[in-house]
Amino acid sequence: MEQRSEEWFQQRLGKVTASRISDVIAKTKTGVSTSRHNYLIQLVSERLTGKKAETYINQAMQDGIDREDEARTLYELKFGKVNEVGFFEHPTILMSGASPDGALVNDNGGIEIKCPIETTHTNTLMSQSVPSKYIPQIQWQMACAGYDFVDFISYNPNFPPNLQLWVKRVDRDNAYIAELEAEVVKFLEEVDTTISKLKEL
Repeated sequence: MEQRSEEWFQQRLGKVTASRISDVIAKTKTGVSTSRHNYLIQLVSERLTGKKAETYINQAMQDGIDREDEARTLYELKFGKVNEVGFFEHPTILMSGASPDGALVNDNGGIEIKCPIETTHTNTLMSQSVPSKYIPQIQWQMACAGYDFVDFISYNPNFPPNLQLWVKRVDRDNAYIAELEAEVVKFLEEVDTTISKLKEL
């Protein structure tokens, strides 16, 4: 199934996905974060209407989408063949899943491609570490697809050739995945409860 196709959007409708796991686990000192609440509203709305929520895409986001194939090709030249994949349902938690950016052909791993703006890419090159905000997404992909690892890719074509592509392997962390799974189960229960209450109105 091609990512960003109509079929792919339908497959994800009303489900917790890897790219939004950070919203599910977002907390503030006073309790529930706005991003978590907004995501709950989105999933409730998608399930009640059967239509995907409209999301805003700015130029930087569109650039990222447009550059993804270039990044995948460069990765393949250095590290080996990658298959594009669709949506993986979580093996035990209904209404949740993930869409990795690719699966390694000769290994049990996936890839996650980010094509950030220049300053973000520079920051990653300087720190030589995967930005922490992507760790929940990457670990959730492993939980859903059964991968042992995910290669995180940061790509920006405006840098000198040797600095355009940065790759770092993230290994599966089962203890952390278990924490994420508990949070997702709780969140999905809240979605179900909200829908039940609305249907009684």
